[in-house]
Amino acid sequence: MLSGVAVKEITLENSIQITDQTHSLISSDMMAIIFAAFVGLSIVAITGHVQASALHDAAHDMRHATGFPCH
Repeated sequence: MLSGVAVKEITLENSIQITDQTHSLISSDMMAIIFAAFVGLSIVAITGHVQASALHDAAHDMRHATGFPCH
């Protein structure tokens, strides 16, 4: 062993555990992104096609600002 050099032993079990934790984090982040996109697109679609005048008037200016046709 070299003097003054610290050696850290990495076992296969530790590597697998770290990989599994990283995979789990990526999966939960992707699920959050997919869910947020789904909710956002649902809100745009519902307010864009609704016939109730109260909801239509509430979202009217934003629809025109984003280029979403409502008439």
